[in-house]
Amino acid sequence: MHLVLILRGIALAGAVVVGVVALVALRAEWKKTALEDNVTKIMMILLAIGCVEVILVAFGVWGRVNT
Repeated sequence: MHLVLILRGIALAGAVVVGVVALVALRAEWKKTALEDNVTKIMMILLAIGCVEVILVAFGVWGRVNT
């Protein structure tokens, strides 16, 4: 049981770090209008959404299985 809590904590910490970096990079790319910059924006948005999902799973809000 302790291993599960440790792994959730590691996942939570990693998701917060990656999410913050993705949002900072998205903010830096926001004013650019070239096609490759738009692709980068979409990738950063999807990365931030994935981090929110990991945070919800780490807190047990989402992904709980009743057995």
